[in-house]
Amino acid sequence: MAKIKDNSRANRYDKIFRENMEIALPGIIRHLLGLEIVSSEEVPDEIQHTKERKPDLLKKVVDTNGRSYILHIEYQAKSDKDMVYRMAEYSIMLQWKHRTDIKQYVVYIGTGRPKMAESIEKEDFYFRYHLLSLSSVDYKIFLSANQPEEKLLAVLADFKNDDPVKALKKILIEVRSIAQSDLAEDRYFNQLRILVQLRNLETQFDEAMETVTKFFKEEKDPLYKRGEAKGKEEGEYLKALAIAKELKNEGLANDFIAKTTRLTIKEVEKL
Repeated sequence: MAKIKDNSRANRYDKIFRENMEIALPGIIRHLLGLEIVSSEEVPDEIQHTKERKPDLLKKVVDTNGRSYILHIEYQAKSDKDMVYRMAEYSIMLQWKHRTDIKQYVVYIGTGRPKMAESIEKEDFYFRYHLLSLSSVDYKIFLSANQPEEKLLAVLADFKNDDPVKALKKILIEVRSIAQSDLAEDRYFNQLRILVQLRNLETQFDEAMETVTKFFKEEKDPLYKRGEAKGKEEGEYLKALAIAKELKNEGLANDFIAKTTRLTIKEVEKL
């Protein structure tokens, strides 16, 4: 029964990455893989040779040095002792089909350090892929992205010395700030609720949601909207100050609070 539950969770994580990765991919390539890609195009992602394989991501890319190759990425939530053989199989199939260079990465999105072999070394055979972990990247890098799908990756990155609850508040507010609609906002928040399970942060996420929900309700209030349209009317200005003070007490940065409440940096600094 536990195995079925684990498979169900893995499918949900996989679904989120498949839905968002087209948009979030530039950030993954730049900040995690360390590649400088200038162009890319789709590659058929089904490989048929005695058995069918469907890679998580395939792109034919050209880097800044003019080198062309197929970029293959797999996302892995748990360590798999057979991963190196799976990647080797992919490599042979892709080379056979496309007759070009293949650059392969496994991006580990689970907790802790991945425990998977990265190479096969035999007398007449050598193979290697690149194993990287999202938790090695500073979460603020993803948080500063312009796309909500890329901002979501912050929850799986390194919070450094930031308290998890405070970090999650920043992520929630940042994602909401560029969500295109209430429906999109709900979808992103539901995805975050699933992804935090990979970091065992469900309790901290609920605490963060409880704190920021108050601000979200204030912002949707008709008086708040009317104040936004007319400018800083006294009542709405006081509301913004109260919210800013609460966020400041939570230890959030002044520029972040100013952006969230639409106050100036000087107004926030005076609190």
